[in-house]
Amino acid sequence: MMKAVEVLGTKANPEVTLNPAVPKPSPKNGEILIKVHAAGLTGDEITWWELWEHPIRIPGHDISGQVAALGPEYKGDLKVGDDVFSMIHGWRGLGQAEYAIVESAEVARKPQSLSHAQASALPIPLLTAWEAVFERAQVQRGWRVLVTGASGAVGVIVVQMASRLAGAEVVALASEQHHDSLRRLGASRVVDYNTPNWEDTIRGVDVVIDTVGSPVLGKTWKTVKSNGHIITVGQPPAAWEYGKGRPEELDDFPNVKWLFFVVTPKAETLDKVARLVDDGTIQPIAVEVFPLEKVVQAHKYASIRNRRGKVVIEFVPEKK
Repeated sequence: MMKAVEVLGTKANPEVTLNPAVPKPSPKNGEILIKVHAAGLTGDEITWWELWEHPIRIPGHDISGQVAALGPEYKGDLKVGDDVFSMIHGWRGLGQAEYAIVESAEVARKPQSLSHAQASALPIPLLTAWEAVFERAQVQRGWRVLVTGASGAVGVIVVQMASRLAGAEVVALASEQHHDSLRRLGASRVVDYNTPNWEDTIRGVDVVIDTVGSPVLGKTWKTVKSNGHIITVGQPPAAWEYGKGRPEELDDFPNVKWLFFVVTPKAETLDKVARLVDDGTIQPIAVEVFPLEKVVQAHKYASIRNRRGKVVIEFVPEKK
């Protein structure tokens, strides 16, 4: 048996608790069993529909830990005892537990320069930012990129990748308290989203990478070039989701491309970006670490908007 975070109640009124006696999983086929040292929290994950499809509702998609066992058909190069970090696919989860099952496409060796707590905050932000900047937008040197929610876990990585790796001019949208740190990360300009009509002060944007969703997303149409691109990973209006409809803003901006996507795990990207973290090109996310016995407080804190960094639950306390 093992300890795990469990969500009780209803989707409309979820209740986080710590279950001390959950069956410990075993790896099948090519699966990998991870002894979880730390798990990163996403603010609204206890309301995700995927969680409520499981008979035991254990949240968690970002983890860092050690390989504990390998399935009989595993053919990769990981070994028992290797330090790894992982984004568990959205429809599986179950990461906020002492042990978690991952697949080979979801895991890579963790950055050597980081603690498990720091590494557990990174998989979803790293993968989301990489996919948005390089695969979806295909940002080019000299482009102007607007990043909304730039001080959030995904936003700070997008700012760094777009400026330091792609060579773009980055405009970062965030509250004033985060402006200095965003400049240090590579933003050419920072704008306070509390400023009335901030969208009227930004022009000529090639790509918007939105991490917030509505209503900020709706305002970004004014900032983008007539043939620009708006990409969101925030909570979009229904018309954006999976091709269900058409944004009403297209009436005024008919040539702007628009996209909502949900990130998927890619081990090769995790491995590539881990090296960028270790060589100092990408700075890690600030973390707020909670011990296992304070999982309720951790999830409450993770739901606060405009906090700095990412909340992490530590299953194995880091050696000092």
